[in-house]
Amino acid sequence: MDLQFWFTQVLNGVTLASLLFLVASGFTLIFGLMRISNLTHGVLYLLGGYLSLTIVRNGGSFLVGTVAAAVSMAVLGVLLERFLLRQLRGQSLSEVLLTVGAGFIIADFCLMMWGGDPLTIPTPDVISGSVELFGVTYPRFRIVTFVVAAGLGVGLWFLQYNTRLGAIVRAGVNDAEMVSALGINLPLVLTGVFGLGAAMAGLAGSMGGSFLSLYRGADRDILLWGLVVVIVGGMGSLEGAVVGSLLVGLVDAFAKALVPDLAYFTQFGPMVIVLAIAPRGLFGRRQ
Repeated sequence: MDLQFWFTQVLNGVTLASLLFLVASGFTLIFGLMRISNLTHGVLYLLGGYLSLTIVRNGGSFLVGTVAAAVSMAVLGVLLERFLLRQLRGQSLSEVLLTVGAGFIIADFCLMMWGGDPLTIPTPDVISGSVELFGVTYPRFRIVTFVVAAGLGVGLWFLQYNTRLGAIVRAGVNDAEMVSALGINLPLVLTGVFGLGAAMAGLAGSMGGSFLSLYRGADRDILLWGLVVVIVGGMGSLEGAVVGSLLVGLVDAFAKALVPDLAYFTQFGPMVIVLAIAPRGLFGRRQ
């Protein structure tokens, strides 16, 4: 095997990790940071992708479709948190059952509206085609996905650790009564964070619709990926989402190239190994 093979697999792993980060970053905000067992994240990804596809098919640009997917899923996420999940805060089993049921409903709606055949969102010429990287011809859209994920990662890091809003969210999760006593409308802040996480799912769905395609069951597949990344990286840790995405993406890329028969096993292998060594994940903190 030559260097081009290894370099190609590294590119495959890093760009897949970029898409996984888009999914896991929103998931870690809701599931890891806010402690809400939201299992609708996968169907928000799928529905966002289908909405973007519909807009592009009807003459809209890919950028418009992506923004519309993010905004629509943010609104849906806010409604879900405000009118359903808020009444169940702290009841993990009830949250799981409710979000699983809502996920089935939305998934069936997607199946009714768009069918079960795999569909791919067409991309504009400026981000389609291939580029030459150190002698390797590689899809341009995968590079764009990496750039988008890197930019959003920096933005989320700044929001979480360098703004008053990030400090309020982190403090509110650990001591809600104290934050509320300071006159801060904590439920409104947490609803906004939930909406941001849902928007990330919609954005990932639009990017994933061109990256992996949209199909029946894509919501379950991407939810599993997100769970693995969050568990490997550590719940509530943005740094963990980055490292977990890279680890899972690279392992998957090399496994599919070298031992394709074990590809499904290697999807969960890193999670098992990490949990055996660090039960809270690589960057998990004691609650």
